Amino acid sequence: MGKTSPFAPKHLPHLPAIDGVRLASASVGIRYPGRTDLLLALFDPGTTVAGVLTQSKTASAPVDWCRSHLAHGMARALVVNSGNANAFTGRRGREVVKRTAEAAAEAADCLEADVYIASTGVIGEPLDARKIASRLGALAREAKPDGFAEAARAIMTTDTYPKLATRKAEIDGVAININGIAKGAGMIAPDMATMLAFLFTDAAIEPQALRASLDPAVDETFNAITIDGDTSTSDTALIFATGRSTTRGAPRIVHGDDLRLASFRFALHEVMHDLAQQIVKDGEGLTKFVTVKVTGAETRRAARAIAKSIANSPLVKTAIAGEDPNWGRIVAAVGKAGEAADRDRLAIWLGDLLVAKDGEVAQAYREKDGVAYMKRPEIAITVDVGVGKEAATIWTCDLTHDYIAINADYRS
Repeated sequence: MGKTSPFAPKHLPHLPAIDGVRLASASVGIRYPGRTDLLLALFDPGTTVAGVLTQSKTASAPVDWCRSHLAHGMARALVVNSGNANAFTGRRGREVVKRTAEAAAEAADCLEADVYIASTGVIGEPLDARKIASRLGALAREAKPDGFAEAARAIMTTDTYPKLATRKAEIDGVAININGIAKGAGMIAPDMATMLAFLFTDAAIEPQALRASLDPAVDETFNAITIDGDTSTSDTALIFATGRSTTRGAPRIVHGDDLRLASFRFALHEVMHDLAQQIVKDGEGLTKFVTVKVTGAETRRAARAIAKSIANSPLVKTAIAGEDPNWGRIVAAVGKAGEAADRDRLAIWLGDLLVAKDGEVAQAYREKDGVAYMKRPEIAITVDVGVGKEAATIWTCDLTHDYIAINADYRS
């Protein structure tokens, strides 16, 4: 891990127990001796699951496993390891996943199809299944309802702090809890969800309705962040719903368009938004948290493409790191996006400071004001491209010398 992020929380949020969820973590020496690197989550019978997975064409073996089982829609166990992504590991990687599923199914007394697996870390190195499989029985016996903080630590790689969030909701007047943990600090340019994110709720929601709630929230949160423009082989976001709220009188939701899901959907979005921004605020080597908003685009897709072009531009990101209001780099990033933009109607703001208008520098803009703004820890860039009414927001960070150092030394 690098230096602790300047945005690291002083205190971790307390996540309440979720009825029907038990967690246990351990250090098994997958890559770093003495570091917590294995998580087992157990779920009560009847737990449903939905998820979104990376669209990478070099997806990991655990991603393939999850993809083949999500249609089943039921879950009893989740196994996550950090330190090794078990990606680009061929037949051996698939055997590790199979052995892990067998051991987890035995520990949880369930079907292998009810086990979900995720791995994160170095790509292309064999993973020793024995280190994981040999510990799952003991972890199952140790699992407890209040292990979320340690669970979040167990899935970290170059993260400098664990990422946790919680919200409350109601379904038909009955209180519902939603907890989430996530990891990610580098190789972040999601093409579905992001890195690893696991959500837990005691709501009773059938798999299709759960997926209908998850997908739009992913699009507006995890798919709206970028740190370095690189999509991971391991991106996995899963939500587990234990259904235990039915013991308090909550209904079981079958259809995704059920109006009783409104509060749940809002709270789920809040949890995922919180986690997504925590991920960006832990970007490898960052000093600035950056919000990029594009307005006046032809379509929402075009607005997002332009915003990502700005957010992923090494020239823009290094200018931000150097606290240089070099708005010409923003203009160039808009132009290379390949989406409609009217050069002579383009407008750019840094925060509330109008920098450019109608395709040229704004008359009232003064460089010293831009320099002063760029010294802030949180930067907002807004661009109106002047061709429509659609908008999109992307969150990112700056690109510093420390990012290079962290990734140059990642395997050493």
